[in-house]
Parts: sequence; C-alpha cells; structure tokens
Amino acid sequence: MTRRTMAVLCGAAAMAVLTTACSHSSATPPPTSANNTSTSATSSGLPHSGAPKVEHPLPASVVSGTPCDGLTSQQLTQILTTVPPTRPNTDAAGPSCTWINSDKNSLVSLAYDTQDHTGLSGFYENTKPQATVWKPLPDIQGFPAVAHVTPSGGSPTDFCQVSIGIADDISVDVSIGLSDAKKGKADPCEVTAQVSDMVVTNLRQKAGS
Repeated sequence: MTRRTMAVLCGAAAMAVLTTACSHSSATPPPTSANNTSTSATSSGLPHSGAPKVEHPLPASVVSGTPCDGLTSQQLTQILTTVPPTRPNTDAAGPSCTWINSDKNSLVSLAYDTQDHTGLSGFYENTKPQATVWKPLPDIQGFPAVAHVTPSGGSPTDFCQVSIGIADDISVDVSIGLSDAKKGKADPCEVTAQVSDMVVTNLRQKAGS
C-alpha cells in the first residue's frame, strides 16, 4: 500500500492565511496519501484500523482532474502571498501539485490519493504507528480528517500534513510548512487545517454540493 509523504527539507507554504504561514522543502514530493479511486463505491472492508466512516462521500469525479486546479489563484495568494508556478507530479499514490514561494521559503502541496483505494484506513493502518504527530481533527465540512507528521516529513514545528477522507476509499492530502517568519510562532497543523477547508470547499463546489 503506497503512502505518499511530503518531505520537508527546506522551504514550505507561507501561510499568510489567517496570520499563519507555511514552509516546505523546495523540490520535494507532495503530501503523504492513502489512495482511493471510487468515491461513491463502497470498498469491501472499509473503513478499518480505527478510521472513521465517511457518511456522505463525494463522487470520485471530483478528483479525476489535476490537483493543480484544487486551489484558486485567489486562495494561493492568500496562502503564499503570490501565485507561484505549479509543480505537478504523479507517483504510485496518485497525482499531486506543489506551489513554492521561494522568497518566503514556503510551500503548499495538494495530492489526490486515487490508486490504492484505502482512504483514511491506509493512514490509520500504516502512517499512525510511525507518526511523530497524529491528531484526528474535527470534521472538515462533514468529512473526517487527521493531521500527521512522520519522521520523513520534517519537523513538527515547521510542517504538517492533513489527510481528508472524501469517501471510504479516497483521501485528499494537504501539506504545508511554515515560512521562516512563522516557524516557532504558528501551529503548522492549524494552518494546514485552514487550507484543507479551502480545498474541501472547492471539491464540494465541483461536485455541485
């Protein structure tokens, strides 16, 4: 089962959003993800490993495109104070997109986990045991979510990833690191949760819900 971990080595997403900023490693892969492909289809045995059930899943079509369209220019400006060039990537977990503000040494990344069809269950099974940070969050617009950091992800004071279950077998991952100016002053998981709310809003609009 593939799990995508966003390595945070240098800069990350500057969260000018809501007074918080993020920093991530410059040319690093997108967020950690437990992938799923059919949002509306109920996969046998899901959820498992203590993962919460997604009561009102979104259709799989909302993650059929590129994650580079997952945040608007206005939202990116709010998050990074600019709209950097997109950096698309695809790995065994699915497609991802990263935006880096080199001046702020900050970054935000969005990934769609569409290939291993385990949703949040994969994270609960595989990521939780090795996580240095593991925080189940209040539902984001009705969708279960968890904030986490693994040793390969970076320092918990600089970086956080939030994985959101939009169906029992599909998750979406938002990763952020704090800009140099925000390191030690802002909680990266709180900032990532704020950006995750933006992403869920956009996905719901795409689904017409």
